[in-house]
Amino acid sequence: MEARDLASAERYLAANVVMQFPGTPPMQRLSEVVEWAQTRYRRVSKTFHALDQCDYPSHCAGSVIVVFCHGELTVEWLDGKTSSGVRFIDRFELTDGFITRQDVWNDLALEQAADANA
Repeated sequence: MEARDLASAERYLAANVVMQFPGTPPMQRLSEVVEWAQTRYRRVSKTFHALDQCDYPSHCAGSVIVVFCHGELTVEWLDGKTSSGVRFIDRFELTDGFITRQDVWNDLALEQAADANA
């Protein structure tokens, strides 16, 4: 996704995928994510600190696997300013090897507010 190879990335998504990002309605296509992001920033990159997979049957019913990743974002805003060290957490649900859900949490709104008040 970061490389903008949307065709390759789309192959990992289930037909009924739901992607939920802060402050926006759920999305189902990567092109929607890119279109939404272009109104907020020029570029975002991730530094991963950890990846955790749920292997406990009581937490993951059937063929669903839950994966969490967290780390820091580096962002180039539309005005050319940059922010780094912005915390994020992504939660993925995978069914039969395909991403069926992605939930995203991050501190971009806090970073943007702090920058506006500087």
